[in-house]
Amino acid sequence: MADGMWGAAAISVRYDQVLALHDVTVAAVPGRVTAVVGGDGAGKTSLLRCLVGAVTPSSGQVTGPGPARTGYLPAGSGVYPDLTVTENLAFRAAAYGMPWAAARMQAGELIERAGLTDARERLAGQLSGGMRQKLGVIAAMLHKPDLLVLDEPTTGVDPVSRSGLWFLIADAAASGTAVVLATTYLEDAQRAAAVLVLDGGRQLAIGTPDEIVTATPGSVLTANMRPAGLAGRLSWRRGTAWRIWSPPGAVEPAGELVKPDLQDAVTVAALARELELTGEGAAARGQTKAAPAMPPAASPTARPYSTPAEVPAAAAVGTATARAVTAIRHAPLAECDAVTCRFGQFTAVREVSLRVMPGEVVGLLGANGAGKTTLIRLLLGLVHPWAGVVALLGEAPSRRTRRRIGYVPQGLGLYEDLTAAENLEFTAAVFGSDPAALPPDFASRADVPVGRLPLGLQRRAAFAQALSHQPELLILDEPTSGVDPLGRARLWETITGAARAGAGVLVSTHYMEEAEECDRLVIMADGVVVADGTAEQIVGGDRVTVVEAASWPVTFRQLADAGLPVALAGRTLRVPGATPAQVSTALAGQSTGDFRVTEARATLAERFFELTLHSEHEQVDA
Repeated sequence: MADGMWGAAAISVRYDQVLALHDVTVAAVPGRVTAVVGGDGAGKTSLLRCLVGAVTPSSGQVTGPGPARTGYLPAGSGVYPDLTVTENLAFRAAAYGMPWAAARMQAGELIERAGLTDARERLAGQLSGGMRQKLGVIAAMLHKPDLLVLDEPTTGVDPVSRSGLWFLIADAAASGTAVVLATTYLEDAQRAAAVLVLDGGRQLAIGTPDEIVTATPGSVLTANMRPAGLAGRLSWRRGTAWRIWSPPGAVEPAGELVKPDLQDAVTVAALARELELTGEGAAARGQTKAAPAMPPAASPTARPYSTPAEVPAAAAVGTATARAVTAIRHAPLAECDAVTCRFGQFTAVREVSLRVMPGEVVGLLGANGAGKTTLIRLLLGLVHPWAGVVALLGEAPSRRTRRRIGYVPQGLGLYEDLTAAENLEFTAAVFGSDPAALPPDFASRADVPVGRLPLGLQRRAAFAQALSHQPELLILDEPTSGVDPLGRARLWETITGAARAGAGVLVSTHYMEEAEECDRLVIMADGVVVADGTAEQIVGGDRVTVVEAASWPVTFRQLADAGLPVALAGRTLRVPGATPAQVSTALAGQSTGDFRVTEARATLAERFFELTLHSEHEQVDA
């Protein structure tokens, strides 16, 4: 490593017979954010634990500033739930040998920057998930470390809280700290200056987001239909179309060439790894003709999957939903009409109206506490509205209507001490249906309890269970959280396959890139619906101010001190909700380097942030 730079060089980590990391290299550079991307089991935590000295690699070299100059956020926030916000920071200061009298001012500044001022005397266990993560981050930053290592600080956190966390992360990098963080969100990776993609403990790609995209091997095409054969196995759904990867040397299937983005590049890297593991790389390069496209009306069972985890589940939807669609083709499967739900003096949902039609995928987005889970529980009949009408499959929610829906809760709803097959047998007994067949992916783990399976397989088992009784409506509460991009793409093939067969789908998610997979989005904030429409309609003509500066840390700090909602994107700054004139005024006294202020179309995440912020202001004014 160069002077002033830390990181890991060609490290491998082995736990008994399990190779967790193999020949992985990553640099931690002062003033730069590096994102380590991968799903559950990719090796992210092992790498980060090596960087902080908690794990000694089997081979390779790790360099760092030492434990006293390193800040670490483990997975799960690392705070004490029975201590207050202030007490957690005081304990962390003592652990680093910082007298509280001297650390109090630094703690107060971090509490203010994290937006925790009103919660400083609240127990950490009583904070929301996003607030706990913010507390964990500022606790790791308290002693002003030279190296800040954060293990999935944003996983499971809503987009608004993620924006607040990223402000803290960017603030640390702006002060010269080297930041390395693990994440499953490609949106987070886009914000970082450097990205390392891991899969199964091996390095798939490394570089800036642009470098990774540019290095995508072969070509990426888009088509309205999925091709058959090997080309179909190298395809994944993006919105209403298919992306198809054509490896180097292969004859391109029918389709239109597209410029890949980071999501495409990471998916291609995972597919290339699969080809390597299965020994099919030569077959892909040896293709001599384009595979025919599958007709749009093809049965889900006819679709070729490289890991056909979804086929039996998707196939189960067909017959029942076809009958249902014939009967109620134009009737909503789920409907809320001006629904309000109160818990004591707290109003969780206020005059919300929502419909899910047959064959429609509706995305439900919102910050933690926005009312999404309460709305789902209302549709399931688990709680009752204080006002308004809830209808499920044309009638009031009941045990009878619940038999006709498939539900995947945040906790997956699986018995961890039973195998996947035993979970499906239990579900079949409950619904009086035949047990669904397990996909081939589970063949080598047939006797493994679900609780010991990788997260991706757990989620596939949950999908198979939810679809096993031929439901007419799917209700999915953050069903892909923690899964790698390729795994998410395949789970979404299951979701869209069910919708094509006629089922209605209501799905909540924190992944903004998944919004394009939905036919329509409903965004909630503070218990009300603040937007309803396609992603394109919701973003509309909204613009965001972009700042390119010779010294981004100085510019970031100046915009932050001016109270503007500045966000880091690589080495570029984006300021949603502020005009170029406002930004230029805030930077009028800039004394270091040049800067350029322009405008760009807002992202869905930025529009989401504005809608939520506007709703909060309205609540305060009211």
